[in-house]
Amino acid sequence: MAEVYNWQIGREMEFPYAESRPEKQWGAVFDINKCIACQTCTLSCKTTWTHGEGQEHMFWNNVETKPYGSHPVGWDVEILDRLGYQEWGEEDGEHVYQGDTIFEANDVDWDDMLIDDDLSNMHGEDIEGYRPDSEDWAYPNLGEDEPAGEGVESDTHIQEETHPMWFFYLPRICNHCTFAACAGSCPVQAAYKRTEDGIVLIDEDSCQAAQECVRACPYGKSIYNPEKSVSQKCVGCYPKIEEGLVPQCFENCLGKIRQHGWINKPEDADPDNPIDFLVHEAEVALPLYPQLGLEPNVYYVPPINVPTDYLFQMFGPRVEDAIETYRAAMNGDEEHRKLRGLLHLMGSTEWRVEQFEVTDEEAIGYDGDGSTVARVPMEEPQYERETFDEANDVYRLDVT
Repeated sequence: MAEVYNWQIGREMEFPYAESRPEKQWGAVFDINKCIACQTCTLSCKTTWTHGEGQEHMFWNNVETKPYGSHPVGWDVEILDRLGYQEWGEEDGEHVYQGDTIFEANDVDWDDMLIDDDLSNMHGEDIEGYRPDSEDWAYPNLGEDEPAGEGVESDTHIQEETHPMWFFYLPRICNHCTFAACAGSCPVQAAYKRTEDGIVLIDEDSCQAAQECVRACPYGKSIYNPEKSVSQKCVGCYPKIEEGLVPQCFENCLGKIRQHGWINKPEDADPDNPIDFLVHEAEVALPLYPQLGLEPNVYYVPPINVPTDYLFQMFGPRVEDAIETYRAAMNGDEEHRKLRGLLHLMGSTEWRVEQFEVTDEEAIGYDGDGSTVARVPMEEPQYERETFDEANDVYRLDVT
């Protein structure tokens, strides 16, 4: 069996190809607690990349309301049901996934796979997955703002840390996975991972419209264009990445929930690299459904108001610790001051922040050349206005 090491699940796993990591890996962190589902990210992506014929149903960026929203319809429920048993265990103090990934669910001997460009050799067809129906792409706002949990009365006072009635917003783009199922399944190898930055692309000139990438991507982010007869997907805004900028959806995010940069393996983590710090050092940012086995490179700070049993399924066994750390930083714990400063920096510049530091007064972000690209205060300035403005003979507050 071909085996690769997936640090997110704590073990080696089966995969169609030998492990080959890029020189740098495109990475991102989304702070779900700050997302307001304004869909500005969705529209900025839509008007930039998916406004052509055959792309009407495509949302390379979308924001889902969980637990009931999804685009395509039921993408997460479908793949989790197909995987079945998804238990986590512990070995030598580390969390280890004990179930099957999508590459292991069908007991395939990947060593027997023929790697060629013969369309009849559907060498990735045994990757567990499914192809959404055409209608599944028609409801991008399904379940929007629809809550789960118990009912509350008008005078209910919520004392618990999690809410009895809840929902949260999950912004999603292509994860540019380390072990991308779209690339592993493509019979003509049109889907590939760039060696210079780890962005996953589809060569439309090579695509033979087999739609195996659509079937294999468990996140539903490889999408078929019937007008062009090719599959298409998020391109990570690679033209902007090459210029040291952040992707379009990051730059236009009103809630400033997104941080873009490079992600390293745990043993190579740099604590002054924003993404490494959030993922490896503070451990507040977690991958989406790590048990699928793709080692996705978009990470999420989980919502703090949601029952953790649901979040455990979505983000893995470290979710309670991540929430505890985030709460401590939010409440001013001095131990997590560096984390608080970095959370202030998120979304503060159109330039990619590759290094950062937190001083007594501010958090500072630097680009790849060491130039300062962002400064934010650690404490927001406070202004108190007089109730009555004598100079203009008006009340500044609604007291009349």
